[in-house]
Amino acid sequence: MHNGLNLTHFMDGLIKRNPHETEFHQAVREVAESVIPYLNQTPKYKDANIFERMTEPDKVISFRVSWEDDEGGIRINRGYRVQFNNAIGPYKGGLRFDPSVNLSILKFLAFEQSFKNSLTALPIGAGKGGSDFNPKGKSDREIMRFCQSFMSQLYPHIGQDQDVPAGDIGVGGKEIGYLFGQYKRLTHQFESVLTGKSLEFGGSLIRTEATGYGTAFFMQAMLAHDGQSVEGKSCLISGSGNVALYCAEKIIELGGKVLTLSDSSGTLFLPDGLTQAQLEMIKDLKINKKQRLSVVRDHVQGEFLAGEKPWRSPADLAFPCATQNELNENDARLLAENGCRAVAEGANMPCTPDAVAIFQDKGVLYAPGKASNAGGVAVSALEMSQNSLRLSWSEQEVEEKLLAIMNNIHAQCVRHGSPEGEGKVDYVKGANIAGFIKVADAMLAYGVV
Repeated sequence: MHNGLNLTHFMDGLIKRNPHETEFHQAVREVAESVIPYLNQTPKYKDANIFERMTEPDKVISFRVSWEDDEGGIRINRGYRVQFNNAIGPYKGGLRFDPSVNLSILKFLAFEQSFKNSLTALPIGAGKGGSDFNPKGKSDREIMRFCQSFMSQLYPHIGQDQDVPAGDIGVGGKEIGYLFGQYKRLTHQFESVLTGKSLEFGGSLIRTEATGYGTAFFMQAMLAHDGQSVEGKSCLISGSGNVALYCAEKIIELGGKVLTLSDSSGTLFLPDGLTQAQLEMIKDLKINKKQRLSVVRDHVQGEFLAGEKPWRSPADLAFPCATQNELNENDARLLAENGCRAVAEGANMPCTPDAVAIFQDKGVLYAPGKASNAGGVAVSALEMSQNSLRLSWSEQEVEEKLLAIMNNIHAQCVRHGSPEGEGKVDYVKGANIAGFIKVADAMLAYGVV
């Protein structure tokens, strides 16, 4: 029998074992603050050192990716796959191609994914991978050659019952196509080894929209539990990739008013609210033509605020949908002072710990990404199901399943985040404990492995 687990002692040990991995430390601490008090009251988890085991990845794979650019120059990047936990199913999680990619970021994402995937109630474990390769400014031929080289190193470690990667930042349908083509070339197998595929070769309807739609659905569930609704609410959205754009689309459909989108160059502010027609044009300019939002301004009734974040404008709801740690303490204070009632994360860990503390202190409803943005991986798992069944569901069928999954995640958060069902729900605590229990019970069942 052990004495109770101490948060400070636990974190000191984790930081010592994983030096210089600040994003990973941040992600673990955020979960540990909820889970350690819970497992100290639950001897079966504490005595089996379940949380210590859960914070150590099953396997970390790192490899060289050599490829040739269009001028004939040889380029070298580093590729990774972090296979974090497969207690409840094959590893599942995206590949990210971005210069910022390092082991700390991938371990944070994969650790978060353990809880997110558990919350979906689907049989998927957690992984994450990618490379410090930057697809921006590269030709399609260069991206193809990089993807083929990357997959040549990755393919022995993945498989439909082993590890099923998807896309993430910098990895869209085009990259998934090149990666899948190379996997098929090397293995001579047509199997569900990647999700986010094109519809022509096993993709699922709604997959592109799923993370954004799911974030809006979660916000709607959170507001409904509080006796409110998205309808008539003004909304701030950061980002202008798939998550942000499809979150905006669903908010418009639910009757909300979208005031902002953003990218690394600044914020597009639309005082009259984004229309569906404007959104279609922005989708074309951002997704198909890879244009900056500053170019979009010329086509819509709005102003472009260069170098600014979206959080300055008064609004009812906020959806950070860009990247990790984009919304800080000052942003959170500004949102709360301007009357923001609820925040749902579309990106992974976009709010800093100080920002989250302010939301909770000021009574702002706050949904962590592991709950509110789980729609993407949920539909990835539905894509795997369709591939295994050799069929494809209609758009309506997939969206209904997505809505049911998001409502179920919300119900789990309420169950574990609201003492005796009274008062405000602590969605951070609820998501962390609900996600933990399923993975922990599976790990206990296997014995010491």
